[in-house]
Amino acid sequence: MTRTGEWDAAMRTALRLAEGGPATGVNPRVGCVILDAEGRTIAEGFHRGAGTAHAEVDALSSLPEGGATGATAVVTLEPCNHWGLTGPCSEALIAAGVARVVYAVADPGRHSSGGAERLREAGVAVTGGVLAEEAEAFLDDWLTAARLGRPYITVKWASTLDGRAAAADGTSKWITGAAARQRVHEQREASDAIVVGTGTVLADDPSLTARGDAGELLATQPTPVVVGTRAVPNDAAVFRHPNPVIFEGTHDLHQVVADLRQRGFRRVYVEGGPTLASAFVEAGLVDEYAIYLAPSLLGGPRFALGDIGVATIADQRRLRILDVERLGGDLYLRAVPVPPPATAQQGDTTHQEG
Repeated sequence: MTRTGEWDAAMRTALRLAEGGPATGVNPRVGCVILDAEGRTIAEGFHRGAGTAHAEVDALSSLPEGGATGATAVVTLEPCNHWGLTGPCSEALIAAGVARVVYAVADPGRHSSGGAERLREAGVAVTGGVLAEEAEAFLDDWLTAARLGRPYITVKWASTLDGRAAAADGTSKWITGAAARQRVHEQREASDAIVVGTGTVLADDPSLTARGDAGELLATQPTPVVVGTRAVPNDAAVFRHPNPVIFEGTHDLHQVVADLRQRGFRRVYVEGGPTLASAFVEAGLVDEYAIYLAPSLLGGPRFALGDIGVATIADQRRLRILDVERLGGDLYLRAVPVPPPATAQQGDTTHQEG
């Protein structure tokens, strides 16, 4: 058994606990398991959202005073080391008398990181990187947002096999079938915000809601965001959305995504037509592609993507396909960009759990 292997089972339990946390918003999903000196589980906890106890504190709260003395805390994310809406987990663990802390992924936050160092300073043994790959995959969207200082951005389009998003006359309704369209609504529901351009609002008058098979509103609705400077009619369907619409009166997408991050959005779903989709791709602001392909051909000038700044084949934007799924007669492709070498970008990040 490896040095970290002895903690794998507890870490998998912590990851399972973390699934109960907030899937959207700026707070990470974090789980914690506390083991006694014999390796038996004596407490479990997870973070339920902004303002609630952190996972470590949630677990500690179920123990009597002194109950964590000499124990091991196994947590999916490095304990935070800052005051937010609640206090630092590193200090709570030290005060509880925990002897060892085991974590999966280091906290990337500029202000919240340093928990492991603080624990070591206090004489607590610290082991990091346990099941790091699994935890990175689980926290992928939050880690991306934290490291880049902006939301995790998915760009979606539906097109025919020859890459057209609409017929030559501009009509585009129902390119894909019911199963593919329902998957889109599920992806909307899983997002904090849905982003379109003013051109899409003026041409299609979308409601931008997440709906079920029978057209009913799903329990969670993404906030509608409209990008652009053109005026939108007062009777536009977007104004009937359950959430107030946000207007970003600019074409500067870096400014837009910075504002969305400031508003607390973690997952953003871009569904705004070829012009906006192309602008996000060209700006390098896409973390994931949701591409729906219908088994049909349209020809003509209405492509799903326009100019994305690629002038020669050497500059092509390469993607890595993660999943291919058949939805009725259509195909759904989930893909992520393959970054060119040495393009790592750091944002001003903060672990905002609690």
